[in-house]
Amino acid sequence: MGSSTKKRRRRIKQEKLYRHSHRVSIVLVIVVLLVLGGVLWGNSTTLRARYQAYQQQAAELRAQIELQERRADEIEEYAEFVQSDDFIRQIAEEKLGLVDPNEIIFRPVD
Repeated sequence: MGSSTKKRRRRIKQEKLYRHSHRVSIVLVIVVLLVLGGVLWGNSTTLRARYQAYQQQAAELRAQIELQERRADEIEEYAEFVQSDDFIRQIAEEKLGLVDPNEIIFRPVD
């Protein structure tokens, strides 16, 4: 009888120890999960801020691309104009003071 009660007490003590260690393990797992969740939440906030900054930067870059494309079109049009007879005539009139042979010039009287 004495040995069966000792075995029983020992088994009860081991079960309590097992339950206690099991509870501690569960608590540790929960704490680790909470810490990981906090870290992930913090990182997600940082990532959202970066994402918004990148979206804004992308919009600015698209606007710059559009502006540069318009500027390239203007330069191309100007390059075509420079090759034309109208441009040569305009420069000849402005810089050299030349006129067409059938053009009448009126000069103010001083």
